[in-house]
Order: sequence, then structure tokens, then C-alpha cells
Amino acid sequence: MITFDEVTKRYADGTVAVDRLTLEAPTGEITVFVGPSGCGKTTSLRMINRMIDPSEGRVLLDGVDVTTIDPPTLRRGIGYVIQQAGLFPHRKIVDNVATVPYLLGWDKKKARDRAMELLERVGLDLKLAGRYPFQLSGGQQQRVGVARALAADPPVLLMDEPFSAVDPVVRTSLQEELLRLQAELNKTIVFVTHDIDEAVKLGDRVAVLRVGGHLAQLDDPATLLSRPADDFVREFLGRDRGIRRLSFVSGHEVGLRADLTVPVSTETAGLRDTAEPWLAVLDEDGRPLGWARTDDLPASGTLAGVPLAPYGTFDRGRDSLRAALDATLLSPSGCAIAVDDAGRAEGVVTREALSEALDRVAGGAHA
Repeated sequence: MITFDEVTKRYADGTVAVDRLTLEAPTGEITVFVGPSGCGKTTSLRMINRMIDPSEGRVLLDGVDVTTIDPPTLRRGIGYVIQQAGLFPHRKIVDNVATVPYLLGWDKKKARDRAMELLERVGLDLKLAGRYPFQLSGGQQQRVGVARALAADPPVLLMDEPFSAVDPVVRTSLQEELLRLQAELNKTIVFVTHDIDEAVKLGDRVAVLRVGGHLAQLDDPATLLSRPADDFVREFLGRDRGIRRLSFVSGHEVGLRADLTVPVSTETAGLRDTAEPWLAVLDEDGRPLGWARTDDLPASGTLAGVPLAPYGTFDRGRDSLRAALDATLLSPSGCAIAVDDAGRAEGVVTREALSEALDRVAGGAHA
């Protein structure tokens, strides 16, 4: 556990970057520091590994004041990931990852074996191990940075806006990779970002800081979004915080209709008189193929020869109500198809069912 106990950082010119910060980052969880520029989030992070020392108060690592630990020793037990990876340009990727094991005195084979294991774990092709950083894309370099931070298996990982310099698609991929790794490794992670969407996606707990290093609110993402502590937090979360909150509501909240799915082998003649304007067409294994508009169905033949409109799906057991809403909006039918882990259709979410689920969520928010 990482504990900030009345921590203040004051510079020689009188500037206060962090002001009496008190909070805990629990063991095995991701705690995210988020806030506007000048709120002290990076300064707070760097006080954990003594890149900056506090002016007052204490930062404790599992109950031990970090200022009582020799900085190099402390840092070798804490993984650190920064923007644009910070890799050594003159070292091959495998040796970049093995940096801390080398410093700890591991023999070269053991250190390199560990590096190769981690490159694979963070989703990189092992053929990249012999290349130099400039030969990798930005997203690949960030994965190497994460692998390097994990090389000596540190219990603590500090991440200072590690994904902010890559494009949105790569950023999403890196976020998913971090969540996958955390599910396996259960590190104590402190993550700094200025992006509230990233904060609520990654954090078990989110600390919102205001300018001057004051803690405005510390909560789990669902509570933060539904019950902001004050106007500053409410404005920082943005006007679409209600939509973000749907990410924490299970897709099981919405009801399904099974009568709107039909096999592709179905004869069209029996479907032309249905009152439903759209039907979800499924293949022989029950996986969706697309939407058939009943007004456009031919008088004979099967659905196999009918042009189908695109569809949106969500996994009702794994995805959120926000995913169901997104899938609905992407579908010309105004409905979404719920699928299981194997991609087989479980039923259809209509606008009416989605509206009822949203009403229940809104009622709970005001309860």
C-alpha cells in the first residue's frame, strides 16, 4: 500500500505544487491521479520513488517512509513508465527491457530470458527483440516501456501519462493490454493522466486533484460519476458523465426479445406479413449476419439471397449498458443484437427495452 500522509511540496519560490495531500493507493489496485495542468499529479507520483522529496508530510510504502530508503534501492523495486517510453536509443529492445535486472546483478542469460518472456507477455513479436527503439512504432515502444518496468517483478508500478503520445486506436489497445496484465499480475499501480475517460476506464480508484495539489475527491469510478463531490469535480467530469456512468452498469440490465431473430434458411414468404420492420438474420451456428428489412423481402426464396443491413452487437454477460447503447446507435434498425462469448445471438435489444433500462438506472441515481 502507498500512503500519502499530509504531504506538501513547496518550492523555493513559494509555489505550492501539492498541499497536504492525504490518500491511500491500495495494494493490488490501480489508483489514478487525474486533474488539470498544475494540480500536482505528476509531482505526487514522483514523490513515491523520490525523484522529488516532500517538503512536509510522509509518503509511506507498506508503512515505511520512502525518505528512509536509499533512492537507487527504492527505484529498483518500483517500475516506472513515462510518456514516449524513454527507451535507451543505443540499446537493442531486449537489453532495454533487461536494464533493471542487469543493475540488480542478474547474469546476462537470465536477464535476457526474462526480457523475452515479458516482450511476449505485453503482446510484442519476439522478432522485435533485436531491433533498436527507432525501428519500432510509438505503440510498440510504449509496450517495451511497460515490459521494462515489469522486468524485475516490482510490486509497485508508476505510470506517468504513458499513453498520451500515441493515437487513439493504439491508446485503446494499450489500455486494454494494461488491464489484461493487471488481471494477471495484481500490481499496485499509480497512474497519472489528464484524460477522465482513461481514468474511469483504468482506475479501481480515481483521485481528482484541483490546481495547487488539493484532493477534490477520491472514489471508485461509478461513485465518482454518479455522486461528484462538488462543482469543480462535476465540471471536470464533463457534461457526458451520465453516458460514462453507463460503462459501470451491466448489460444484464436490459431485456431481450428472442422473436426478432431468424435463421438464414428461413423462407421469405412467411416473413413478409410480420408487423416487425426489421429481423436479425443468423447463420447456421446462430451468429448474426445482418438486418433484413421486411418491407423489402422478395415473395419467394430464403433469406440467404437477401441484401442485409449492418448490425451492432454487444456481449450481454461481459459488456456494459453503454456498449448496448452504442450498438443500438450503430444499427439502422435501432436495435442491438446481444451475443454470448462465442458470438452466438442471445436475442435483440429494442429501443423500448433500452429506454426502460436507462429509466431504471436514472431512478437509481436519484434514489
